[in-house]
Amino acid sequence: MGGRDRDRDRRPSRFRRPRRRVCMYCVDKITHVDYKNIDQLRNFLTDRAKIQARRQSGCCAKHQRAMTRAVKRAREIALLPFVAGS
Repeated sequence: MGGRDRDRDRRPSRFRRPRRRVCMYCVDKITHVDYKNIDQLRNFLTDRAKIQARRQSGCCAKHQRAMTRAVKRAREIALLPFVAGS
């Protein structure tokens, strides 16, 4: 009898959330996000050249804002595209 109740209380495995990603900038102890470092910034763009959301990129709020600012600056001086080319 006790086993049946225990199984009902468990959460099914298909609803498990993946582990939260850790901020890459915090792990590497990077204080300044540089707009000239394009290889690093490309990791935070989708295939359509959109900036990824915080949930997807795994950045903390502070570094997400800095990374967004850096991407926008890199776009202004044509280091990164505004839209993906076809």
